Amino acid sequence: MSTPTDIKLRRAENLLEVSFTDGAVFGLTAEYLRTQSPSAEVQGHGPGEGVLVFGKKNVGITGIVPTGNYAVRLVFSDGHDTGIFTWDYLYALGQEFSVRWPDYLQKLEAAGRRRE
Repeated sequence: MSTPTDIKLRRAENLLEVSFTDGAVFGLTAEYLRTQSPSAEVQGHGPGEGVLVFGKKNVGITGIVPTGNYAVRLVFSDGHDTGIFTWDYLYALGQEFSVRWPDYLQKLEAAGRRRE
């Protein structure tokens, strides 16, 4: 498991930049993190229970709360603050962005929802 060596909140860009011990560096937008939150509110309590989060294009990150040595809890400008982002999950979000983001956009379109 790769762990973060640095986490920077770039407020002006609504971006969380995470650098890992293996050299990987991911710039994760607040919108992407909010729509992919690991919280039960977003993911549900079991398979197939997740909800499609929409209208978060302009959401920001207002706080980063360390959770032990394994995660951070992100506080978003829309009040969402229940997702615990483990190092593994942040790494996966960075690695899988090119698959997850287009999939999310396709689901939005199919549901007739918008990012705004």
